[in-house]
Amino acid sequence: MKTREAIIYAAAHVFDECGYSGASISKIMEHAGVTQGGMYFHFKSKQQLALEVIAKQQEFVNFQVGEPSLQRLIDLTFFMAHALQNSVLVRASVRLAVEQGEFGKPDATAYHEWVDQLSFFLYAARERGELLDDVDEREFATLLTGAFTGVQIYSNIATDRADLHDRLAALWKYTLPSLAPAHVRANIVMRPYVQDQAA
Repeated sequence: MKTREAIIYAAAHVFDECGYSGASISKIMEHAGVTQGGMYFHFKSKQQLALEVIAKQQEFVNFQVGEPSLQRLIDLTFFMAHALQNSVLVRASVRLAVEQGEFGKPDATAYHEWVDQLSFFLYAARERGELLDDVDEREFATLLTGAFTGVQIYSNIATDRADLHDRLAALWKYTLPSLAPAHVRANIVMRPYVQDQAA
């Protein structure tokens, strides 16, 4: 299991740096410090390894939910921005999810999982009276998943994600008025994630 995890982490580094097309099994083996036999015992191909990194995306995200609410939904997006800046596993899995067309039939499972998770927070916000009457929770979760994906890709290309928090704050600045009434928005805090941030 230690060897398998070492290979996955090494693959994440190579996929993050080179993308799927630029990565090679030999580069991953070198980074992991394993033999060809050790590599192929666990993963038969680069494609299988890429799919494993994507499948583990949710496992890389260890967000302390606390009391689900609109504030915690916003906190989750800033947590993900922090993870993209600081975790090679998250960066690699997100990059591979975008590049799926290069190594097989695109699979939207990772995006559907994010829609499910964001919907959970929005349903909780509805129960707390934090959403406008005409908001469709799942529709907004789908929109937010796509918008966040676009924002982080743009930020990555423009500044290597150095300005991701600012771009994310701008996204919320313009979407919150269509999501929540004024008295709820007045209590929302846009706060970059810090380790052990309280709910």
